[in-house]
Amino acid sequence: MRKKSRKTKDIKRSEMNGSETVLEKLKDKTPWIFGSKIRKPKIKFPSLSTRRRISVPSPSKTFVLIIIYIILFVLQCGTIYIVYRETIALGATDSGEPLFLYPSISEQFILEGIVASVLFLIGSLGFILIYQASRYVYNRSTVIKILAIGLIFILVAFIILQIMLSIKTASFRQFLSDLISQY
Repeated sequence: MRKKSRKTKDIKRSEMNGSETVLEKLKDKTPWIFGSKIRKPKIKFPSLSTRRRISVPSPSKTFVLIIIYIILFVLQCGTIYIVYRETIALGATDSGEPLFLYPSISEQFILEGIVASVLFLIGSLGFILIYQASRYVYNRSTVIKILAIGLIFILVAFIILQIMLSIKTASFRQFLSDLISQY
């Protein structure tokens, strides 16, 4: 055993395949370009160390994700629209029945924006759960449960948002048909 290890140590670097640097390979093939010696430039970088180090604690990934979701919730609720247009929370028909969805595509109630934003967050939580299921690859029952919950969240959010849109577009279609019938 010791004889084999000595033999491998005695092999020169040039005899080992693949151990040459690019410059060594180029030097052998093109001696007229580089000459007999290649000088490696010596660059000395200044050390820019400060004596005082300010340690700022970085927030955890979960905290950052929660903050991002809060900002998305506020933006998706339509708070800028609500502040600018001064909309009402709920409406009512002429007979006094409450309306949860404003009967137009271009307008919304405050509650309508909040419900839509909550549904967007539920749908995105479903996608996060599907992603988190990949952590439990070796535990099949846990993966199936997490995937099922994630898919249910996504489907529920999608179906309810589609129902809300169909109600709003149906009222929009009714408005267009009334407008056409007038003229």
